[in-house]
Amino acid sequence: MFDFELQLKTLPNKPGVYIMKNTLGEVIYVGKAKILKNRVRQYFQNSKNHSEKVKAMVRNIAEFEYIVTDSEMEALLLECNLIKKYSPKYNIALKDDKFYPFIKITTNEDFPRVFVTRNYAKDGNKYFGPYTNAGAVYETIDLIKKLYPLRTCRKNIVEGQTTSRPCLNYYLKLCSAPCAGYISKADYGVYIKNIIGILTGRDNDIIAGLKKQMEEASENLEFEQAAKYRDKIMAIKSIVQKQKMFTAKEDDEDFINMYSDDKDVCVQVFFVRDGKVSGREHFVIEDRSGDDRADILSEFISSFYSGTANIPKNIYVPEVSDSELLENFLTIRRGSKVWIKIPQKGEKKDMLYMVSQNAKITMENFKVKILQDKEINKTSLNELAELLELEEIPLRIESYDISNIQGVDSVGSMVVFENGKPKNSDYRRFKIKTVKGANDYDSMREILQRRFKRGLDEVKAIAERNLELSKGKFSFFPDLIMMDGGKGQVNIALEVLEELDINIPVCGMVKDDKHRTRGLIYNNKEIIINRGSNLMHMITRIQDEVHRFAITYHRSLRDKKTLHSILEDIPNVGEKRRRNLLIKFGSVENIKNATMEELLDTESIDRKAAESIISYFNESKKS
Repeated sequence: MFDFELQLKTLPNKPGVYIMKNTLGEVIYVGKAKILKNRVRQYFQNSKNHSEKVKAMVRNIAEFEYIVTDSEMEALLLECNLIKKYSPKYNIALKDDKFYPFIKITTNEDFPRVFVTRNYAKDGNKYFGPYTNAGAVYETIDLIKKLYPLRTCRKNIVEGQTTSRPCLNYYLKLCSAPCAGYISKADYGVYIKNIIGILTGRDNDIIAGLKKQMEEASENLEFEQAAKYRDKIMAIKSIVQKQKMFTAKEDDEDFINMYSDDKDVCVQVFFVRDGKVSGREHFVIEDRSGDDRADILSEFISSFYSGTANIPKNIYVPEVSDSELLENFLTIRRGSKVWIKIPQKGEKKDMLYMVSQNAKITMENFKVKILQDKEINKTSLNELAELLELEEIPLRIESYDISNIQGVDSVGSMVVFENGKPKNSDYRRFKIKTVKGANDYDSMREILQRRFKRGLDEVKAIAERNLELSKGKFSFFPDLIMMDGGKGQVNIALEVLEELDINIPVCGMVKDDKHRTRGLIYNNKEIIINRGSNLMHMITRIQDEVHRFAITYHRSLRDKKTLHSILEDIPNVGEKRRRNLLIKFGSVENIKNATMEELLDTESIDRKAAESIISYFNESKKS
C-alpha cells in the first residue's frame, strides 16, 4: 500500500519531474516542479481552489514517483519527453507528432526543385511555411508548376555537364529540360526568383511585368500568347490570395491566444511567416476553463513546440507563466534565440485580439457541431437498437478486424465507439502470437480470447480491491460487438463469448460485390439498411475505422521491419541511430536521398555514421 504521508514528507527541495499513477500503474499525469516538495504537496492539500479536472485527477492518484534533475530546464525537457512517451490522461493532449507541410526550394542546387515536405532542416535550402492547410499547399505547388516549367527529377544536374536526353515532361511542356542543357542556370534562376517573390508576397513587379507582356502581345494580335500571360497573372493572384493577412515586418512569428467558456478552452495559433499569416491551428482542451490562463498557455507552449517542426523567432501571447524558462527551452530547440513577448499596445496586441476572437468563433462552432453530432448519433443508436431488438441502446460498440499479407505479420485491431463517436484512448492492437499463416478465423479467435480474458481478470482484480470499474484497460465491456465480416466472423465471436460465459450481442458488417457496406448480419439474418441513412453512415464509419486501424498497424510493422533489416547492414548505425533515422526520414528512400547536412541534423548521427550511410547507399547503386 502506497504511504502518501511518508512519501510527501520525504519529497526533496530540488527541481524535478513528478509522475502520477492510478491503481493499475498507468501514468495519468506528468508535471515539472522548481521545488518538488512544494509542488506535489499542493495537490493533496485543501482542494477548494483546485479546478474540477485537478480534483478528478487527485481522486484517481494511487501512487506517485519523481525524478530529481539538476535544473528546472532539465525538468521541463524531461517532462516533454515523458508526456510524449506516456500520453497521460490529464495532461494537455495535442497532436504534437504532426509535422506541418512546408514548401521547399532546393536553392543549393544549380537547378532547384520546388516541392512539399514535412521535414524541416537547416540545410541551406529555402523553406516556406509551416502551412496548416495541406490541400492549399498542394494546390499552390500545382499552380507554380503551371506557371514555370521546373524539373521534378532528383538528378544531380550541374550546368555545363548535361548529357541526358529530355524526359517526357519536356515534351508535355512541364519541364524546361536543364538535364539536356535546354535552359541556362541564369534563365532557370529567374523562375526561382519569381517563385520566391510570389511565396513571400513580393508579386507586384512580377504581375506588372506580365501585364506589360500581355498588352504587347495583344497589340501585336498575338491573342493566344496574351491569354497565356493573363492565365499566369490569375494564377499568381490565386496563390497570393491564400496569404490573407499581412504584418508590417517580414518576420517569423506566432500569435497564441485562447477563449474559454464555462467548461472548456480553445487555444488558437496564427503562424506568420515572411510577414504573412500562412496558416492557423486550434486546439480544444476540455475541462480546463477553471485553470489559470497563464498556466494553460505555458503548458500549451511547452507541449506544442516540443512536437512541431519549426519554432519562430518571436511568440506573442497575452500572458504566460515561466516565460524565461520557456524562452530558454525554445531557444535550445530552435538553435537560436526565441522571444516570448506580451504586447501592451499596437498591431501586435490587435493581432492577439483577433486570434482570441477566432478562438471564440471556433469554440462556438465546435460546440454547435458537438450538439448536432450528439443528436444524430443518439437517433442512429436508437434506430440500431430497434433493428436488432436490443433491450438497451448500445452506447459502447467494439469492432474487430484482422490484417495480413499472405499470412505474414498478422495483426488484429479493436476500435471503440461510445455514443456514436470513436474513443481513441480505448483502441487496442494485437500481434497474432499463436496462429501461423493466413487464417483469419483462428486469428480473430485469439484476439477475442485475449481481450475478454484480460477484461475478466481486470474486473475480478478491481472487485477484490474495491476499486472503480474505470481503472482497467479492458474492464469495460461493450453493449454490442460489430465484426468486420459475415456469418463466419460472427460465429467465432459468439463461440468465444459462450466459452467465457459472457453475454454480449454480436453482429457482422457485410459488404456487397462493389465492397460497399450494405447491411448487418444478426441472429443469422441479414438486415438491409438504407444506404443514405445516418445509421448506415455510422456503421460505415465504424467499419472503415477498424479496417484503417488494422491496416495502419500492419503497414507500420512491415515498414519498420523493412527499414531496420536494411539499416542493420550499415556500419556505425546501431539500434538507437536506426530508430532516429526512422523517426526523421520515415522511409529507406528518404534516407537514401538525404544529404550530409540532413543526416548530421539527425539526433545521434555523427559524421562517421553519416559517411557510412552515404557510402553504403552509393555502393548499393553501383551493384
